[in-house]
Amino acid sequence: MMASEKLFGLHATALQLRSQRMMMLASNIANAATPNYKARDLDFTKALDLAQQGASTDGAIEGAIAYRVPVQATLDGNTVEMATEQTAFAENALAYRSSLSFLQGRIGTLTRALKGE
Repeated sequence: MMASEKLFGLHATALQLRSQRMMMLASNIANAATPNYKARDLDFTKALDLAQQGASTDGAIEGAIAYRVPVQATLDGNTVEMATEQTAFAENALAYRSSLSFLQGRIGTLTRALKGE
């Protein structure tokens, strides 16, 4: 077990996975008007499970990427649905912030302990 895992638990890994998912969702939004663009998403739970089973972060991400199936098909073959992407992005951003807040609190606690406060 790595030292960061002992200190921060799954939150460090979760932060990395959420960051990668945010970039993926942002890419979907940026390509909303690109013909034949296929929206992708990261199954966060699956990626975290893979990471817990010993997969590297990159391996966990690769094993948990899936193409999004659109509710409404478009004529140009693009599968980005803005409402879906924006909702997923907002939810992921909130979860990212929660993990970041936990890590900041943990680092603050460790810093105070090291200072003897």
